Amino acid sequence: MNNKIQVVIMLTKGSVDSLHVQIPYNTVHIQRIRQVTGRRWETDAKRWIIPYSDASLQEFTKHFDALDVEISPELWVESDLLRSWKLRGEQTQWKRDLLQQVLKLRGYSRKTIKAYCNQIERFVASLPQIDTEIRASHVHTYCLNLLERGISHSSVNQTISAIRFYCKHVLLHPTEIQYVRPKKQVKLPNVLSEKEVTQLLKAVTNLKHKTILYLTYSAGLCVGEVVRLRYSDLDIERQTIIVKQGKGQKDRRTLLSNLAWNMVQKYIAEYRPDRWLFPGKTSDRHLTERSVQKVFEEARQRAGIVKKCSIHALRHSFATHLLENGTDLRYIQELLGHTSAQKNAAIYACEHEKYPAYSKPAGSYGYGRLNVSNFSLFHQIFLRIYLPIGYHIRSSYITLNGWHLRST
Repeated sequence: MNNKIQVVIMLTKGSVDSLHVQIPYNTVHIQRIRQVTGRRWETDAKRWIIPYSDASLQEFTKHFDALDVEISPELWVESDLLRSWKLRGEQTQWKRDLLQQVLKLRGYSRKTIKAYCNQIERFVASLPQIDTEIRASHVHTYCLNLLERGISHSSVNQTISAIRFYCKHVLLHPTEIQYVRPKKQVKLPNVLSEKEVTQLLKAVTNLKHKTILYLTYSAGLCVGEVVRLRYSDLDIERQTIIVKQGKGQKDRRTLLSNLAWNMVQKYIAEYRPDRWLFPGKTSDRHLTERSVQKVFEEARQRAGIVKKCSIHALRHSFATHLLENGTDLRYIQELLGHTSAQKNAAIYACEHEKYPAYSKPAGSYGYGRLNVSNFSLFHQIFLRIYLPIGYHIRSSYITLNGWHLRST
């Protein structure tokens, strides 16, 4: 796909030791040219002049996009640095567009497309020349550099996956490069205790923000899932939330607790949302993920929680608290939308061993005789909905806090 690039900056040779830069008025470009050492403004000719030296050219190419600059024929022949920079920019942009197309055709998510394109852009920029064929040595050197800089193993593995896809489906390499992947790191999820979750929720005074955090925790949602909820996704009769095209681009059902539903009702009565349950600045767009992340961070600080964690910790806490209270791991896997039981077990294996499910005689405690007001926030959120949820999601036998409950 050949897109015509609109050139806004003209770079020409002025003399043996100076270059002329003509820039149509643009505050961003003006700020950038001022970052070049030795630049000066020529009022009569209305153009900038920069030294014709490798140091100045390196500064210029650092601050400007090659696609915005046109280089005069004389400079194109003289300067290897400018020619390489210009070719690199044009080639990278073309390949980025093609990579996006191929990823979209294969149904990759928006986040994966963005991540793969960013990974490839950084990798291509590290190559010695733009027309150099990608070889295993380039990949190994680049990944080793990432590891030495302290980049996580999972990020490096994603980089390798992106390069592999790029070479195979965009460059159409006939033979696949042999990649050496770093060993996967096993890390425990960031989990808040039930007390910390209670402190966090109490620290939020804004009804909209409180409702978002309640739903995120009580349903085990990702931040991208909660901001894209619609009122129609709430199945009130079955006390479930339908998560459409959530994790892994799959639909699933998860819990809608009584407390969360009561909170949603109050929120709807006050805010009256239309298209999205949580609209952004305009009603036709949902709230951004970044906004919700800021809400969580502010609530964490106000609650005095010193653990360094993101809003995703609520999802981990949801799963861990269910596990600690005796819920079967396979049931948790279904609620989270994890495809692999092995992955789900690996994430929460340590917690499962620390808090094993214990057994109490079935029917030793009558479900109707339980006094919910005496329970923690966790139990108040989840207790009343286990039977209908277990029935609707297909679990005919579930465990809650050690009590075996059979749905009928």
